[in-house]
Amino acid sequence: MHPKVIKTDAEYKAALGRFDDLLEAEPGTPEGDEFELWATLISIYEKEHFPVDLPDPIAAIRFRMEQAGLKQVDLVPYIGSASRVSEVLGGKRSLSLSMIRKLHEGLGIPAEVLLQKPGCELPADHDDIEWLRFPIAEMLKRNWFEGFKGTLSEAKEKAEELISPLIFPDGAEANSIPCFMRRTVRSDTPMDRQALTAWCARVVAVAMDEKLPSYKRGTVDKPFCKEAARLAYFADGPLLAREFLNQSGIHLITERHLPRTYLDGAALSTGEGHPVIALTLRHDRLDNFWFTLCHELAHLSLHLEKNHHAAFVDNLEAAGASMQEKQADAFAADVLIPASKWKRSGLTDNWSTQAVLDFARETRVHPAIVAGRIRREQDNHRIFWQLVGKGEVRKLFERE
Repeated sequence: MHPKVIKTDAEYKAALGRFDDLLEAEPGTPEGDEFELWATLISIYEKEHFPVDLPDPIAAIRFRMEQAGLKQVDLVPYIGSASRVSEVLGGKRSLSLSMIRKLHEGLGIPAEVLLQKPGCELPADHDDIEWLRFPIAEMLKRNWFEGFKGTLSEAKEKAEELISPLIFPDGAEANSIPCFMRRTVRSDTPMDRQALTAWCARVVAVAMDEKLPSYKRGTVDKPFCKEAARLAYFADGPLLAREFLNQSGIHLITERHLPRTYLDGAALSTGEGHPVIALTLRHDRLDNFWFTLCHELAHLSLHLEKNHHAAFVDNLEAAGASMQEKQADAFAADVLIPASKWKRSGLTDNWSTQAVLDFARETRVHPAIVAGRIRREQDNHRIFWQLVGKGEVRKLFERE
């Protein structure tokens, strides 16, 4: 029998027999070399087919305590408190990533044993991230922590383990969401940085679960956006717009804003290069939906095409917009109602409900878009409230 890679149980048994025959072979002889080769081949086969289970992490901790002559109180610096040590050793509380790091570094217990993952190393310690400042209660309420069934207290204890997979997909910092890269925020009210990051992470995660065609750079221009805007004339226009964008490899995600973010929408991208347009629908009106959608598409066309690592997150009520934001505002306004038509309409100075309806019918633009434009230009959101499609958007996506 000649040495070769072992592939079947029969070959494994034959190899063991030959190995036994060579037990007394002298080192350095042809038989001794064959013995060493069979030992290696058998070991490779056994590692693949008969893996040895990792020891239980609690058993490993107790073994280390016995080796070092430690008492339960000696574990407080690693686990947190005497009661917590008792709960961990009694199997009533699982180890958090923070505990695992301290036990690994302080007591030398292998990370793969504590994590129960063969060959696994501890994830990078992002000590600059304040995990407990994330809106954990709201994230838990929205079921953003896949597979986690614990309490809020337990979620806070495991904040890093629960949140880091959202921010660092596949554990690779290179794939981190754009909120940790170059982020442009339009807001005149300070936004909660952690809440903003969590929201962006969520919309990217949802987008990455969708399977879309590849995106071709340069797809989004004014004609493309005008074609999308024409869908506003239909009752289910927002859903048709999502389908239209999806066909070109662009994600359209709706996700309610988190407290202290004041968001209307964002334009960013996945680690796989697909653009993501994300809307909060915090103002559940048709005029707001279409303007925000076109504004974020403008960012994609004018700015993200040049730097797909960027991210634009917008509170469209904010004053003092940057040049990029002014460009996106002008782009969106012209897409929805071309500047030449708007100038001829006379609606800037003389407007009424009937004038809005007449212009909308003549130009085949949804009345909500016309009314919304006047409301923005007049900075008066008390007028035309019956025309802007209040409560007509969110229910479409919730029904889906």
